[in-house]
This record gives sequence, structure tokens and C-alpha cells, in this order.
Amino acid sequence: MEILKTQYDVLIIGGGPIGLACGIAAQEAGLSYLIVEKGCLVNSLYHYPQNMTFFSTSERLEIGDVPFMSTNTKPRRAEALEYYRRIQQKFELNIRLFEEVTMVYRRTDGFEITTSKSSYRARYVVVATGFYDIPCLMNIPGENLAKVSHYYNDPHYYAGQKVLVVGASNSSVDAALETYRKGAEVTLVVRGACIGPRVKYWVRPDIENRIAAGEIRALFSSTLTAIRPTEVDILTPDGPITIENDFVLALTGYQPNFAFLEKIGITLADAPSREPYHNPETMETNIPGLFLAGVVCGGMNTHLWFIENSRVHATQIVKRILEIER
Repeated sequence: MEILKTQYDVLIIGGGPIGLACGIAAQEAGLSYLIVEKGCLVNSLYHYPQNMTFFSTSERLEIGDVPFMSTNTKPRRAEALEYYRRIQQKFELNIRLFEEVTMVYRRTDGFEITTSKSSYRARYVVVATGFYDIPCLMNIPGENLAKVSHYYNDPHYYAGQKVLVVGASNSSVDAALETYRKGAEVTLVVRGACIGPRVKYWVRPDIENRIAAGEIRALFSSTLTAIRPTEVDILTPDGPITIENDFVLALTGYQPNFAFLEKIGITLADAPSREPYHNPETMETNIPGLFLAGVVCGGMNTHLWFIENSRVHATQIVKRILEIER
């Protein structure tokens, strides 16, 4: 590994929209900075389903006071990828892609950050790593089979197949509808008694109508209990059943990298949310000079923070840094 002891005012971990917003805020404040991203630019958005439409309108996804023009009011994944790529170009953001941060060490004069490729020093560190990289596992037999995926991309792959979709969130409902329309035989397994309350309002009537018409089979108050190469077991209110199956889309949600947060010393709440400690006014954690930004702040409450309501974290963090520097 090439060892560099480059010194920055701020090192930002994560090159998603909020990481980019933090870079822009640092740049505008005259602070030297570096954004380090383990994947491609806005990596999490890149791994969203190809046909995804955002819940937010385009102006709520804007950063850096740059207008986001989209064909429809609610932009699609491809439009968002292009927008944030143009943001990176416009501001000439200092970013290193495909470089994973492995450790952050507290020093008397700031931090030392080691990555998969290098090592840096910074007076302040911002963790803006999101939550899309680690799926919430079901921990059932057969979950490791090749036919099981915790991510959904394109419906064509499942044409003519018996597909089981687990979950009642936006991602689950989108996958069920899209694979059904590509000719899949779809069964939706939902732990609760109905479709999730946060499902996009323009999608809800579609899934409810497909279920009512018998075009998509929905098993409510049910749990997937085992997966085998050609079938699955499901516990329903009427007892256990076994159905034929080719693919399982276990869209059971995602979580922040809690192991990394703990490794670098951030305190996590004992509650099920495991919310990482931070001052909501400054976004500073229990470690002086180390900040959180974006959806990672909510822990397991991944519905609390989005691009539209966490863009302000960048301003809060830079304001706090400038106060410390005075």
C-alpha cells in the first residue's frame, strides 16, 4: 500500500449526495478536503434498481444550489446519476473513488485515516456512508443459495420464473409489480397485515389492485422460514405451506455499517435503532472533531433521513468546524 501523509482540513468518508454536499460546503468555506468513496461516484444510487423513480421531487435532491432538471417531477435513477456526476464536474470536487476507508485513528492534532490504497491526515472527519451496503438478513436455512438476492435490479431476468418477494416496502412492491409485468409468477410475503404505510402513494393502488385481482399472490402476516433449490417454506396464519420457487428477492431492508462505526469509536444507542451518537445541532459525535452526515445518523431508523432533509448536515458541520477554528 502506498503510504501518503497528506494533510487536509476535512476528510469525508462517502461519495454519495450528502458526501458531495459536505465537499461543496468545505470548498466554499475555504477548507481543504478530500472525499473518499469505496465504490463509484454516488455508489448507493448506482446500485438502485434501473427503473427506480425517486419519492422526492427533483428540487429536493439538489445540492450546491445547482438546479436539478428532470423529465418528470420525480426523477429516475439515470437522471440522478447524471445530475450528481455533473455536480462533481462543476465543482471539481477532490474525490478518490474505489478506495475504502478501513480505519480512523484519533491523534492529538486530528485524525489519521487509513484506506485500501493510502493513508491521510485530517483535522476533522465526516462519516457520510449511508446504509445501503449491508442487507438485513433473515437468518433462515437456504438464505445463502445463489437464487436468493437482497438486491433487485432489472425485471427481465425473472421473466417466466416463480419469484418470491419478501417485504412490503417500496423496493419490495416495485420488484413485485415489475417482475409480474415481465411475466413472472409472483408471490409476495409480508410480515405485517397489509402493504407498508410508506409505499409511494402512486404505486399503492397498483399493487393493491394486482393483489385483489389475483395477479400477484400476497401472503400477509406470514414469514419465509426456509429456502431450497426448487421450493420454499412459508409460515402463514393458516399454518405452514410449501410452494415451488425459482428465485427469492429478500428485500428486507438495509443497515449502516455498525461494525465500522464502533471500530472507529462512535457510541451506538442500546435501543434497537442503534442510532450513533451525535449532536443534532452540530452533527459532532462523541469523538471531538468527528461528524456524521446523512442517513447514517438514524441507525436502523433508515426512514428518518433522506437526501432532501439531510443536505443541511453539510452546512451544520462546516459551521461547527469554523467555530472551532476561530
